[in-house]
Amino acid sequence: MVFALGFALFALGITISVALHECGHMWAAKATGMKVRRYYIGFGPKVFSFQRGETEYGLKALPLGGFCDIVGMTALDEVPPEDLDRAMYRQATWKRMVVMFGGIAMNFLLGFLLVVVLAIGWGLPQLDPVETKLGNMNCVATANPDGTLQECTGTGPAQRAGLRRGDVVTAVNGVAVRTWKDFQRETQKQTGTFDYTIERDGAELTVAVTPERTVRYDDKGQNPREVSAVGVGSYGAEPPQKYGVLAAVPASLAFTGDMFVRTLESLAQMPAKVAALWTAVTGGERDPETPVSVYGASRIGGETAERGLWGIFILVLASLNFFLGAFNLLPLLPLDGGHMAVVLYEKARNSLRAWRGLAPGGPVDYLKLLPLTYAAVVIGGAYMVLTLTADIVNPVKLFP
Repeated sequence: MVFALGFALFALGITISVALHECGHMWAAKATGMKVRRYYIGFGPKVFSFQRGETEYGLKALPLGGFCDIVGMTALDEVPPEDLDRAMYRQATWKRMVVMFGGIAMNFLLGFLLVVVLAIGWGLPQLDPVETKLGNMNCVATANPDGTLQECTGTGPAQRAGLRRGDVVTAVNGVAVRTWKDFQRETQKQTGTFDYTIERDGAELTVAVTPERTVRYDDKGQNPREVSAVGVGSYGAEPPQKYGVLAAVPASLAFTGDMFVRTLESLAQMPAKVAALWTAVTGGERDPETPVSVYGASRIGGETAERGLWGIFILVLASLNFFLGAFNLLPLLPLDGGHMAVVLYEKARNSLRAWRGLAPGGPVDYLKLLPLTYAAVVIGGAYMVLTLTADIVNPVKLFP
C-alpha cells in the first residue's frame, strides 16, 4: 500500500514538474506581450477545460506531458491578422529566448527548491562518497555460503600494519583503485606482503600489509575460493547534513551546482548506455547508472516511500527536474533547445546581413528542418521504449 502511494505521489510530482515547465513558457510569453491560446496538461481526449481571458486551460486524459500553444511559434502557424503583431516568430530575439528558456528555468527552480526542502528536513547527502575509505577493522573471518562471517578473535592484518579508520586507499600494490570492488579485487589477488598507497590527513603514505588467507564465495554462495584478506570494512557514506533555513540556501546552491555537473555528465553518457540497456532487456545485470523512464522513476519513488526514505524520494525528484531542464537545452528539434538554436541562427544571420548592407532574412523554413526533427523524434522514441522495457523487465533496484 505504501509502495503504491509512493509510486502515485512520484508520478504526480513528475506531472507537476511538466505542468510548471509549460507554465514557465506561458508566463514568459504573456509577460513579453505574446498571445497564449491554450495551456493543457496531458495528451489525448480532453477531460475538461475552461476559458480565462484569451487563454483556454484544460486537462487531458493521458498525463504524459503537456503543451502551451503560443500564437505564431513558427512561421508555419496560421495567425489571424489581428494577432500578427503578437506572433512569437515576429518578436525580438531576446523575447523569444526568454519564452523558450522559461520552461527550462522552471525545472531548475523547482529542483533547487526541492533541494532546499531536503537540506532543511532531511539533510544534504554526500553526492560523491569516497568508496575506498577504510572503515572498521577486525580479525579476518571465514565466510559462509550465505554471506555471513564466522566468528574470529584477535587483530587483523590492517590493524597490525597501522592502517586507521578514515584512511583512503588510492592504490593496491601499485594498481590504482577507485571503488570498493576494485579494492577488494586487488587485495584478494595478493599472495604475500604488499603495499597500500593511502591518503591520511592530506599526506600520501605507503603502508606494507601482510594479508591472511581465507575462504570467500561468489554472489550466489557458490564456488568457494581461497583469497587474501586484511580484515577491514568500507567506511560508508557520511550521514546527510541538515541546515537551518538561512544556511540551507547557500548550501543548496553549492549542492545544486554539483548535481548539475552530474546531470550534464549523465546526458553525455546516454548514447553509450544503449548497450547496457539492451543487456538489461535481454536478461543481463541492470547497470544502476542507466537512465530510467517515468515508470522506472516512479517505481524508485515507491520503493523509497515504502522504506520511509522520503529524503531520497525528494532527491530523486529534484534530480529528475534538473535532468528535464538540461535535456531540453539540447539543440535538437522539437526540444526547447532546438527552437533556441533556430532563434540564435536567425539573429546571427541577420547581423551578418546587416553588416553587408542587406535587409534581414525571413524566418527559418521549418519544413526544411522536418527530416532532422523526425529523426530526433524516432531516435528519442526508440530510446524511451528501450528504457521503459528495461524498467519493466529488469528495473533498477536501489535496495537488495
